[in-house]
Amino acid sequence: MSDQRTQEVKRRRVFYISGYDPIPPRRYRELYRKESAKQAETSDYSIAISPKSGVRFGWSVDSDIDGAQVHSEIDVLVWSDIVQESMDAGILRTYGVLARTAWTYISTGALFRLMRLRKGPVIAALYPVAMLTVQALLALGVFVACFAFGARFGGAGGIIGAALGAGLGGALLRWFKKQDGKFFAYYLMHDYGFSARWRGADPPALTDRMAQFRAAIAQALHEEWDEILVVGHSSGAHLGISVLADLIRSGEVPDHGPTLSFLTLGQVVPMVSFLPEAKVLRRDLAYLSATDALFWLDVTAPGDGCAFALCDPAGVTGVAPEGQTGPLVISAAFTQTLKPDTWKRLRWRFFRLHFQYLCAFDNPDVYDYFKVTAGPQTLRARFCTVAASPSRITRTVNTFTDSAP
Repeated sequence: MSDQRTQEVKRRRVFYISGYDPIPPRRYRELYRKESAKQAETSDYSIAISPKSGVRFGWSVDSDIDGAQVHSEIDVLVWSDIVQESMDAGILRTYGVLARTAWTYISTGALFRLMRLRKGPVIAALYPVAMLTVQALLALGVFVACFAFGARFGGAGGIIGAALGAGLGGALLRWFKKQDGKFFAYYLMHDYGFSARWRGADPPALTDRMAQFRAAIAQALHEEWDEILVVGHSSGAHLGISVLADLIRSGEVPDHGPTLSFLTLGQVVPMVSFLPEAKVLRRDLAYLSATDALFWLDVTAPGDGCAFALCDPAGVTGVAPEGQTGPLVISAAFTQTLKPDTWKRLRWRFFRLHFQYLCAFDNPDVYDYFKVTAGPQTLRARFCTVAASPSRITRTVNTFTDSAP
């Protein structure tokens, strides 16, 4: 095994934790294959992917970057089945999730504090509430119109009109649900409702799965790799925080094993850490932001309306300890790293922009996802001389700062 101070990488193991996504993990392999080819052509290096053996879904990457040959193996730590199960809800249950989620964020004051950080992700959170409300009002309007029309004929007309209106209104709601691939209202509602249901505590369905993630990473730390890189995207960021904090705290990082690195992309940590029962996450945030057992890089961009861009998750949550060492917060700066035509094309495609961190850039600056996951330097070596973004937000905005023991 390599000494943990080694900066050069010839063999790397990557563990990718997705956000709240019901799509099977093969989409990430195809995204990596397509976008790595684009970036390699733009940046003049060589990268190729191939199938990987093992119990977990993933792929192998062989690259020639900066004159060095590197072999990386990427595993997707899957929880899409849990997401699918949480989204398996009818129309009425979804409106129940809406009511519960709205009440949780409003009654605890979390919504108003989150607005003091970044309005973009808060608007994204309010969007499904507004969209589902509009859909319900349209269905109600159909019902009222049919009832009023039938009532004009007297007798049983009102009853017939009400029955017709209920049927047509229900059909309209079902149509909206079937079209959610365009509207994303149901998807986003269940996304925000997933954590709000337990007011920030770890969802029971995820507890065992996160333990499995930790075991997989712990095993890799005792194998012949130069770097173990954990990547958490969107909601996967706060899962990675707790998984790695547990791993390090329990003494499962060997003194002379692979270098341990953590990359968070497009994180939405405050959406959970600002809730009253997120005590475990707040404890893990404080711990991970002070440990020297890993290097933590956090990459967001103001152009990503779904992320809490440039927000230090420990700082804004109010749990940053004395002597804080991480994360290093930098910007992917979409307006600079994408050509004007590309930015114009993607600017209003909010979900696509939220995945831009995993994609090719026209004018990559310090951040290049494929150099990070397949290049010859550890995360620390690549970014140790990079300054934190001067626009990062570190002030405490959260009220709930108590942590689990």
